[in-house]
Amino acid sequence: MERKVTLFGNPLTLIGKEVKVGDRAPDFIALDKELREIKLSDFRGKIKVISVTPSLDTPVCDLQAKTFNERASKLSEDVVIINISMDLPFAIARFCSTAGIDKIVVLSDHREASFGLNYGLLIKELRLLCRAVLIIDKEDIIRYLEIVPEITQHPDYERVFQELSKIL
Repeated sequence: MERKVTLFGNPLTLIGKEVKVGDRAPDFIALDKELREIKLSDFRGKIKVISVTPSLDTPVCDLQAKTFNERASKLSEDVVIINISMDLPFAIARFCSTAGIDKIVVLSDHREASFGLNYGLLIKELRLLCRAVLIIDKEDIIRYLEIVPEITQHPDYERVFQELSKIL
């Protein structure tokens, strides 16, 4: 079955391996702003909140990253918040510097779309990631997944943090 999201009401197709709550989180390789390879396994033993954004150069993605960055300072050391997009590492570095993003890990999936394909969150028509949020527990089990149906809208931040509090 094809999975769809919309952009301004126009349907788009998600490709890759679909993951669900209760699944073991697949590993992936992405790049940080210094072009270093980062894997999910690098965060073993932590609770991972993954904020997925199409592009940090858009107002909703910008606010999503800033919202998670602000909330990150109130969380325990057991939690890491990761933002991942298809933005180039250079654009990510510029965005983080300009926006004061310093409490979350910001990654680029542009090289191999490893994250997008391994989680089924890559938009076929645009080669961008859809908007989504995942919570992965310390044992790398997906405990929460929200795929935002209309990618110009925000995720449910309050629900994300309610679900996170159940795991902490």
